[in-house]
Amino acid sequence: MLESRVPAGPLAEKWDRHRFEMKLVNPANKRKYSVLVVGSGLAGGAAAATLAELGYKVKCFCIQDSPRRAHSIAAQGGINAAKNYQNDGDSIWRLFYDTVKGGDYRAREANVHRLAQISNHIIDQCVAQGVPFAREYGGLLANRSFGGAQVSRTFYARGQTGQQLLLGAYSALSHMIQAGKVEMFPRTEMLDLLVIDGKARGIVSRSLLDGSIDVHIADAVVLCTGGYGNVFYLSTNAMASNVTASWRAHRRGAFFANPCYTQIHPTCIPVHGEQQSKLTLMSESLRNDGRVWVPKQKGDQRRPADIPDAERDYYLERRYPSFGNLVPRDVASRAAKAVCDEGYGVGSTGMAVYLDFSDAIRREGEDSIRQKYGNLFHMYQKITNENPYHTPMKIYPAVHYTMGGLWVDYNLMSSIPGLFVLGEANFSDHGANRLGASALMQGLADGYFVIPYTIGGYFGSTPLKPVQIDQSECKAVKQEASERIDKLLAVKGKRTVDSFHKELGHIMWNNCGMARNRQGLEDALQRIPQIREEFWTNVTVTGSAGELNQTLEKAGRVADFLEFAELMVNDALHREESCGGHFREEYQTEEGEARRDDENFCYVAAWEYNGVGRPATLHKEPLEFENVKLTQRSYK
Repeated sequence: MLESRVPAGPLAEKWDRHRFEMKLVNPANKRKYSVLVVGSGLAGGAAAATLAELGYKVKCFCIQDSPRRAHSIAAQGGINAAKNYQNDGDSIWRLFYDTVKGGDYRAREANVHRLAQISNHIIDQCVAQGVPFAREYGGLLANRSFGGAQVSRTFYARGQTGQQLLLGAYSALSHMIQAGKVEMFPRTEMLDLLVIDGKARGIVSRSLLDGSIDVHIADAVVLCTGGYGNVFYLSTNAMASNVTASWRAHRRGAFFANPCYTQIHPTCIPVHGEQQSKLTLMSESLRNDGRVWVPKQKGDQRRPADIPDAERDYYLERRYPSFGNLVPRDVASRAAKAVCDEGYGVGSTGMAVYLDFSDAIRREGEDSIRQKYGNLFHMYQKITNENPYHTPMKIYPAVHYTMGGLWVDYNLMSSIPGLFVLGEANFSDHGANRLGASALMQGLADGYFVIPYTIGGYFGSTPLKPVQIDQSECKAVKQEASERIDKLLAVKGKRTVDSFHKELGHIMWNNCGMARNRQGLEDALQRIPQIREEFWTNVTVTGSAGELNQTLEKAGRVADFLEFAELMVNDALHREESCGGHFREEYQTEEGEARRDDENFCYVAAWEYNGVGRPATLHKEPLEFENVKLTQRSYK
């Protein structure tokens, strides 16, 4: 039975009441508890720094060579907060409502409202750390709009917001490292979770530098390892982003929730060839001043400047007059796919649309646009060799964020006691579609403001027996991790790891990507086990275990993707409705919008692992909407 542990009482009072009612650990006793934080991006870096500041003994594990390289650095456009500095009608309630609606009513109300409450504290925290948010002429913090909102609530640092926020968290983390309160493990990957007496008590890790495998024991584990978008091979994620930590925890008993909810971002540089290994995101903030359009004439090969305004279809403005170019990501992505599928796409492949800044440049001047987006325009020009100040950007949707993740309760604890999951690695706050500028908000909310309270509540109410590194349970899990590596090295087949990953990615994108249908999903479920079987008999992994071996690293991660993909497709097949990022072609309105089935699918789908190739067990957490009305989502 899933216990969400949402506190009773009015929505606006739940978090404050819960913080008061949770048991506390006094300052002297905090030194007795140890915590492992896996991941050092915004959620992990903020959590490690804050928990250490409180007095807990913290170990932090980082897959990169430095926390400064965590994938959070790639976020561009901004972070939401309900400050209402623009005096344009924003409020905590409106941010809560926009987030629930943007997620197509598939998120837990209490978690979303807490996120909206905390959002204002995040901005104060980051300003105090010295994060250089953009400011108005008079010195006040500037805001801009993002998709799914009709107010300006997004704080930003040009197109480098993730980088600047990460540097703020990194500075706090570095202070704790220097003080000896955080022990940092860079270039280290989590391979497995230690569950002893039913509780998460540590991890097994591998050094990516020398291949050594170690056991780390603690009183709780905090997982902050991001999302699983790279299951599609091509995505906007960093090459090292993977599902391994979450999947290994899932294999140990942590339920995986809503894996079919993946976000397709509408403003990415289009795919340009079969040899490409990742995609580049252009910030959603560009849709503030850029207008999206395609020619009204199919196959129009004229230069965009030669196509008069009357012969352009500003399709988002036409279809969604209230929100225009700032509709949510899932809506904008499907609309772009639709016009390209109908033959109106541009570029050499026909799989792109224009994002045009000419009107904004005429209105505000090139210098003003450069101040807002200069680094983004520079990046686009470096990649495409086209100047977006003079010619429109070409964009097309691509895999970006993942709303699914390990199931957590209100305290951010998984179905395994003592295993907490933060940021993109959990499922909790975004439902079936994340609004732009909310990922940074959730990561920092979870790390700075939620986990310090809830982990204390766990320690204060849970008896924990001593655990030793050399006890049998620890040795057994370490041995399993080592044997899995040996098994990969022993295959000695003829196909590269990347070839398997690419084949899986094609299947996932074509059958479980921007649109899904029963036939395609059933075909994927036939093909994925075949690819997985061939992988374990024909993959080639060069080198050895006791050295820096990036092929071995990739092989372990792709092996996990080949298992996870099957769960993801099964989740998409079982959910016979369309909602947010999950668009089943059989379930759409006459106007091509997502058609939910609230009577039969208004729940979180949390899956329990039963073994490779065996059907997972479905656990349902009903979603109750007491404060917002379940309605058909409309941005018209």
